[in-house]
Amino acid sequence: MSELQELIFYVSKSLVDLPEQVQVNEIVGEQTTVIELKVDKTDLGKVIGKQGRTARALRTILNAASTKLRKRSVLEILE
Repeated sequence: MSELQELIFYVSKSLVDLPEQVQVNEIVGEQTTVIELKVDKTDLGKVIGKQGRTARALRTILNAASTKLRKRSVLEILE
């Protein structure tokens, strides 16, 4: 598991009611890395947050970490 993957995994597990259902996949492309986050349907609202605030915060954290690692990454929240 990469550092970015671990970061999203750790933060997401802390947010949800069913942490054992959290899955994080990493798809490495030529220029961009896509981090896919999959949680239980009942926890989807907790990860997205009101008006997408939590999702935006997760993306901001991921952006900061990937900038430090000199990579470009995108967070996809899967249903």
